[in-house]
Amino acid sequence: MTLSETKSPGWLRAAQIGLGIIALIISIYILAYPVMTFVTIVLLLGVVLFVVGIERIIQGIVAPGKSRWGTIGLGILVLIISIIVMAFPGAVGVFLIILLAIGLLFDGIARVYHGATDKTTRRWSRIFSIVAGAIEIGLSIMIMAAPVLGAQLISFLLAIALIIVGIQIIAAGIGGRRLKIGA
Repeated sequence: MTLSETKSPGWLRAAQIGLGIIALIISIYILAYPVMTFVTIVLLLGVVLFVVGIERIIQGIVAPGKSRWGTIGLGILVLIISIIVMAFPGAVGVFLIILLAIGLLFDGIARVYHGATDKTTRRWSRIFSIVAGAIEIGLSIMIMAAPVLGAQLISFLLAIALIIVGIQIIAAGIGGRRLKIGA
């Protein structure tokens, strides 16, 4: 079996370039409106939960068996939560950011503790663990103190990732080559 390079079809290259440009446009929007981007993501989460809740209710209605009332009840619960998320996306977003910051705080404390007490690893690894934990603790405190700043930070990191992905997709479309396994 040998590897050979073949030219990608023109439609695929055009699609890659188009999708890469869309990713770059979305990243510019995210950089311009970071908090609004986070609220939009929370709203989309609410819509997804709404659809899942309806699906669970329908599944409970049509499915035979003992668990049908449990499925309907859980579907209604998901539906109620989705309505709350869609009605108050800003408050839910702040709650989620604070929840993530608390998780980051606990992970930072664990890294500092592990770095300070674990004598089986190398010193440079322990120091790196302590520094990473301290950075996590600092970021979590900053995010809990100013959740909007946390939303902006998350949006900024998302925008950077989209810029990188968009450029990579455009480059792949322009290059138009892919590896194909052949005999």
